[in-house]
Amino acid sequence: MENIKESFDIVVKTFYGLESVLTKELEEMDVKNVVVKNRAVQFKGNNYLLYKLNYNLRTAISVLKPIFEFTAQNEDSLYQQIYNFDWSVFLDVKRTFAIENAVNSTIFKHSQFAALKVKDAIVDQFRDRTGKRPFVDTENPDLLINLYIAEDKCIISLNSSGEPLFKRGYRTQTDIAPLNEVLAAGLIKLSGWEGKTNIIDPMCGSGTIPIEAALMAYHVPPGIFRNQFGFEKWNDFEQSLFDDVIDDVIDTKDFAYQIIGSDVSVKAVNITKANIKNASLTSRIHVINSSFEDLEPSFDSGLIIMNPPYGERIKEDGLFELYKNIGDTLKKKYSGYECWIFSCNLDAIYNIHLHPPRRITLFNGALEGKYQCYRMYKGIKEIMTGTN
Repeated sequence: MENIKESFDIVVKTFYGLESVLTKELEEMDVKNVVVKNRAVQFKGNNYLLYKLNYNLRTAISVLKPIFEFTAQNEDSLYQQIYNFDWSVFLDVKRTFAIENAVNSTIFKHSQFAALKVKDAIVDQFRDRTGKRPFVDTENPDLLINLYIAEDKCIISLNSSGEPLFKRGYRTQTDIAPLNEVLAAGLIKLSGWEGKTNIIDPMCGSGTIPIEAALMAYHVPPGIFRNQFGFEKWNDFEQSLFDDVIDDVIDTKDFAYQIIGSDVSVKAVNITKANIKNASLTSRIHVINSSFEDLEPSFDSGLIIMNPPYGERIKEDGLFELYKNIGDTLKKKYSGYECWIFSCNLDAIYNIHLHPPRRITLFNGALEGKYQCYRMYKGIKEIMTGTN
């Protein structure tokens, strides 16, 4: 069992474009010497920090512990190096495992085949040494092994999170094309919101943005809803250490503003209310059934974050009209507000016809999108239009 003072490399994965807000989260936890990479950050830590990251980080997908690094020129070399590594330190024949992979290589062109070679090498080592083998469980493994290959460089890590951290656990119902929880938290943090103003999502869908905002405002750790993390099945898991992580969470109800979620769809509103109830936030988020055009501002200023439809269910003409109405409504009703809009339909977002002083590239799955800021200044009836 590793001592709490012993440090090792930790890699935290996130989505493209969220590296900066993830780094800020880590700095707020007093993590030092963070190295920013593409869709990831790396630093040193111990078991206590490993547990704390999983329980508290809002913009992380997974927390990895690298254990083995090498180069391989072909599948046979990959197999042999994995076979030669002592897997009995982390695994035994009574426990299950699974391989996840991220492969970007001209040598290993088929990622699933590379993962299969790693699986075979682990199984063969146990069979040759003990006459028995551990079995693969892709649904709920005791040990989730991460394979990363960049050309001939291979890194084997243990995934301490298990299921991705965006699977918070509070969202039991979803509307069509729900926004990922980690991406929703990233949108809020990229806007600069720190719980010091009112916040509205007027197209809230399944309620993910209002819920993530409320979790931040009331300092509720996103890991509180999880049944289990991957590290809880590790050989060196320390329950008392994890209990310390849970006990160290700040408990506060000091939030003086409003969080509002609204949607034109009755179904979406009902789903939002159900998810808010699952998150024990019913009294802390106000939900309204209204279109954005008909929604009346409850206060003189605040922050709007929205993720309008991209066009899956709306014809192009109707979609462009929807985005035009968003721009018109902002100009008509929301002077004094700052509005952030994320969309993966770059033609549609042009039809807002407002000039964004800030624009950030993000991805929703495989879809590239733009996250754009619009500042609606008080006392100005018309905002100068510009080309996006």
